[in-house]
Amino acid sequence: METRRSFIKTLGAGTALTTLGFSSVKASVFQNPEKPICIGIIGAENSHTIKFGKLFNVEKKFPGVEVKYVWGETEEFARKAMENGQIPNMVKDPLEMLGKIDALIVDHRHPKYHLKAAEPFVKAGIPTFIDKPFCYRVEEGKKFLEMARSVGTPITSYSSEAHIESTFDIKKQVETMGEISHVIFGGPVDLESPYGGVFFYGVHLVQPLMYIFGDDIRKVHVTCSGKNATASMIFGNGMLATLVFKNLSYSWSRFVETKNGTIELKSRVEESNPAKNYTDMVEMFRTGKEPRSHESILKCVAVLETLEQSAITGNWEDIKCNYI
Repeated sequence: METRRSFIKTLGAGTALTTLGFSSVKASVFQNPEKPICIGIIGAENSHTIKFGKLFNVEKKFPGVEVKYVWGETEEFARKAMENGQIPNMVKDPLEMLGKIDALIVDHRHPKYHLKAAEPFVKAGIPTFIDKPFCYRVEEGKKFLEMARSVGTPITSYSSEAHIESTFDIKKQVETMGEISHVIFGGPVDLESPYGGVFFYGVHLVQPLMYIFGDDIRKVHVTCSGKNATASMIFGNGMLATLVFKNLSYSWSRFVETKNGTIELKSRVEESNPAKNYTDMVEMFRTGKEPRSHESILKCVAVLETLEQSAITGNWEDIKCNYI
């Protein structure tokens, strides 16, 4: 089984193999929404790969949509995903999936591996979902998105804590609350995580915050005391947000300060089954309709990257993100 490092090296030499062309995929999938969809997954270290296998192959939540191929960082990871997710085929080189799949999911734990893994497939016109976070650096993401648009391939990426019906319901509630001076979100984040530090779980705090209150975050500041940490954010309208990076419990919390006092944000709706994050992904695979703007994807990465920088410098840092 090929290692992750050798896979990245292979991609550089193998990109020329991506000659399928977007029009052929478009004809086979987008113009025929009833056509079965064969999915390939790159990455099996993450537990999400098994969940995708169970969703499509075991529970069959989307009839006609099946995960048929997987590449793992190790053979052990791949075989575990195959067994638990009932995925029938393992490839030793991800490029073996070209010409065999209709859609791709990239599912590494560290976001620095995502875009190089996806690139040859996006160039070949394969609709691609990139698991959270989208990438590790804004400039890399910007070039990738420019490439995706130039070849006409739909892609998306989002957090499962953000792209769900409860988040959109909370957004509707917030819109009726009037002036909000302060937001407090709490969730598990490890600034020293080997999978990208704040990127690994910080996306589950940052992206819902941006879905609910908008993308106009101007400055961030991270305060650390040993393993304890918080982040402050200033929005363009003056609203202040505080993120509490929890390290003693795996739980999520959301509060806002309004003229009527401190209010806990709770959803009034039950999640659909399958959840919106899965439904929108499959909808993109079938129709080519991207459920999230490229600008929003990039801005979230910019915020995470700036949080990382502030944790190092201890200073307030400006968000720098030139939209495409």
